[in-house]
Amino acid sequence: MSSYYDEHDCSPLADGERPNHMLHLARLLIDGGYASDLDMEFENLFSGEKKAPPASKKVVEDLPKIPVSPADVSKNTQCPICRADFELGETMLQMPCNHHFHSSCINPWLERTNSCPVCRHELPTDDPDYEEYKRHKARKVQRDFELESLHDSMFG
Repeated sequence: MSSYYDEHDCSPLADGERPNHMLHLARLLIDGGYASDLDMEFENLFSGEKKAPPASKKVVEDLPKIPVSPADVSKNTQCPICRADFELGETMLQMPCNHHFHSSCINPWLERTNSCPVCRHELPTDDPDYEEYKRHKARKVQRDFELESLHDSMFG
């Protein structure tokens, strides 16, 4: 009768050696046929979610600069980052999601990441790999929706 290790084509761990659980998970996913479902996300399996790169410099330069109005002052409108009230004569940078910031507050943020610090609305980046990653995620959501719609129409 063969041993457990012979049957499973493996060897026992040496004293003090610990199993590599991530390697076992990767092998399980590949052997189970799930690797094709992961596509680009497989490389991020071990490092977590793909880190967002900085916002595109051109997009940041083109953000609308809105002068602070007396209505903004009377409503005590604040910059969400520094929590200081906007004052008459200042300009606010307006994000596509309509949140407003001091340019001195939002620019350092957008040099590190491409999203609004309030609602996480993402701006375009200069990183083609990240842009492809976002398109891939959007296509996956669309495919899942279409598959669910097809299933509902067939088995209603």
